[in-house]
Amino acid sequence: MHTLAQLRSGELAGIKRLDLSCGLEEFPEEIFSLADSLEVLNLSGNALRQLPDDLHRLRHLRVLFCSNNRLRELPAGLGQCQQLSMIGFKSNRLQRVPGEALPPQLRWLILTDNELEELPSELGQRPLLQKLMLAGNRLRSLPASLSQCHRLELIRIAENRLSELPQWLLNLPALAWLAYAGNPLETEADASALAATAHIPWAQLQLQQRLGEGASGVIHQALWQPPSAPAREVAVKLYKGPMTSDGSPLHEMNACLSAGSHAQLISVLGRIVDHPQQQAGLVMGLIDRSYRNLADLPSLDSCSRDVYQPDTRFTAEVALNIARGIASAAAHLHQQGITHGDLYGHNTLYNDQGDCLLGDFGAASFHTRAETLETCALQRIEVRAFGILLGELLARIDSGLSATRREVWEELQRQCCQPQVLARPGFNQILAALHQA
Repeated sequence: MHTLAQLRSGELAGIKRLDLSCGLEEFPEEIFSLADSLEVLNLSGNALRQLPDDLHRLRHLRVLFCSNNRLRELPAGLGQCQQLSMIGFKSNRLQRVPGEALPPQLRWLILTDNELEELPSELGQRPLLQKLMLAGNRLRSLPASLSQCHRLELIRIAENRLSELPQWLLNLPALAWLAYAGNPLETEADASALAATAHIPWAQLQLQQRLGEGASGVIHQALWQPPSAPAREVAVKLYKGPMTSDGSPLHEMNACLSAGSHAQLISVLGRIVDHPQQQAGLVMGLIDRSYRNLADLPSLDSCSRDVYQPDTRFTAEVALNIARGIASAAAHLHQQGITHGDLYGHNTLYNDQGDCLLGDFGAASFHTRAETLETCALQRIEVRAFGILLGELLARIDSGLSATRREVWEELQRQCCQPQVLARPGFNQILAALHQA
């Protein structure tokens, strides 16, 4: 994190990224002294109510983060920033997005946790739009012009006031990751599954080292001492506040509990009760240390695509095991009336043999189990996410894959990613093809 003193002294001349979080109430004019170099500007965690109209003077600006401030309107001046492609205004007080505030190169827009009731039709006139984060607003509809955004791959509309999913949304050719939980349109979780979940008192748990942290919560290793039974090592996930970029953590918990048991899902042992701060949480099986993340989160440059370590390579058999495992988990979830919404390499854990687990239900949503056109479309949207993952695995196979088998894999990958949503195979068909492979 940088300081105002550094900025004003000239110490930061020539930098490409500036991070300032120091209670700012006004935009520091000294930032314009970095116009020849600045590409990423992070002003999150301040008390800003407005930005200057001439922000386009930062002519190289590509990324602007301004989350956790006090703006009520997306600044119109952003639309004149010719290189600006990523905008993040999470957790402000936004009530209006002027069409002129959307820059021509817009690729990634984050407006999570605001007070928006509508969006401008100009949003659909940004052909590069790839990632759209709108969870936690008051939207009752989406602009129909978004049907023109043929590159849109990820959209988060959880925790709004939508009564239906528009048909054009379900037909978007590139859409792969969709989260819509917490809207009136969503089917409720299975109450019987939730009621049958064991309650584990907080007093029976002893937290140990922290294992990881995501958008929705923190995971600790813990010791669970049930009454009249031996103590056992478990994992405890304690959920954070009311809203993440994907939606409500409580919806994530309901999806985890409703998913049921499957070999490629992390087992849920029970939900925590009697936490002293009434914090929601789950007790889960402890994952063997041999498992690791398949990929890293998307970067600012990759946008909606995972980042793999340069040395990540697989044999054909390991890659096939991973593909089969994830397809099997997704098929199981769809049978339970759940779409995962975030089927990605970074949410996949695997070991050297290709045994794998699909985690992180933060973007999960419920749908009817009846075979309607909408249900089929929702499931086939997720098939495209699997097709992308399959392509990433295929690109990293270094041995054991003959030319004939590669052609079979590549054809399956093409079928999963084809632009006609309903023409994609379902996961049962995918599993059959993978077993033949």
